[in-house]
Amino acid sequence: MARGHWLVKSEPNKYAWEQLVADGSTYWDGVRNYEARNNLRDMKKGDLALFYHSNIGKEVVGVARVIGEHYPDPTTDDDRWCVVDFEPVVELKQPIDLAQIKADQELAEMALVKRSRLSVVPVTRAEFQHVLKLGKTKLPR
Repeated sequence: MARGHWLVKSEPNKYAWEQLVADGSTYWDGVRNYEARNNLRDMKKGDLALFYHSNIGKEVVGVARVIGEHYPDPTTDDDRWCVVDFEPVVELKQPIDLAQIKADQELAEMALVKRSRLSVVPVTRAEFQHVLKLGKTKLPR
């Protein structure tokens, strides 16, 4: 089965890439949009996600890996919501900001641009690879 690719957004003043690196892993909580929640539910162990700093910076800064598939969000009693476990994989050598993404023809249809309000969106393999190329970053073997 093919690996899935995603983009997850976090405000760096709430949970930054550096915090994920320091923690070693985390669960992705607080998603309160049905479409974003469904994207979390579709994630499989081993899928990769671009880690995007929203609001402040507005840039892709790293790559994380799904290490645990969806389960109930422990931050709420409402069973409609779920979380997914992530670990850091690699920091982008050169962060890619939203303006650069919007200006790049190969990324014009990216869900980050088309579905900008969602905190969890799918990314095509080609988009994922192109962002890594722009960020001068290779995945570790």
